[in-house]
Amino acid sequence: MIKKYFFFPIVVILLVAFKPIPATWKLDTMHSNLGFSILHLTVSEVKGTVMLTEATLVATEEDLIDATVSMKADINTIDTDNDKRDAHLKTPDFFDAVKFPELAFTSTSFKKVSTDKYLIIGNLTLHGVTKPVTLNASVKSGINPSNNKPITGIKIMGIIKRTDFDISKATPEQIISDEVAIEANLEFGKQ
Repeated sequence: MIKKYFFFPIVVILLVAFKPIPATWKLDTMHSNLGFSILHLTVSEVKGTVMLTEATLVATEEDLIDATVSMKADINTIDTDNDKRDAHLKTPDFFDAVKFPELAFTSTSFKKVSTDKYLIIGNLTLHGVTKPVTLNASVKSGINPSNNKPITGIKIMGIIKRTDFDISKATPEQIISDEVAIEANLEFGKQ
């Protein structure tokens, strides 16, 4: 009986000692972006970007199966290559950027589906509404030759519905589609 109680703390200490330490990856803002596209009048695609303000990647496993990715973007930086349209998109007719200046996403699941393909589930907050979304991702890793540190690139893609986030709900789909394609290209350096 004494042996049982003696070895239990040792086993716990060993398990804690050999538990992998999460690695944090820092976003390379110069080589990262967040974009979207939406169909206008059912015939043409309008593309735009929103500036990322921060993003993090934390993982203990090399293949990122336990990763958590989060990102934030500034709605006031929306850019569709047309100043008049951008100003309108910031109004309460669409994003209401004064009231809801930030887009945020945090993953809740990062599942590997093939060699470099992942399925990411997480919570997207946009226009004051938080909804679960499922996104596809491809991951590429390597070594940065300028500092010999590991780097990882994650391309995240998916479709969301603007009406799910109460954005311009009264606007018919014949004017702008309900579905919005989003694409984030994130480059991280291991810290």
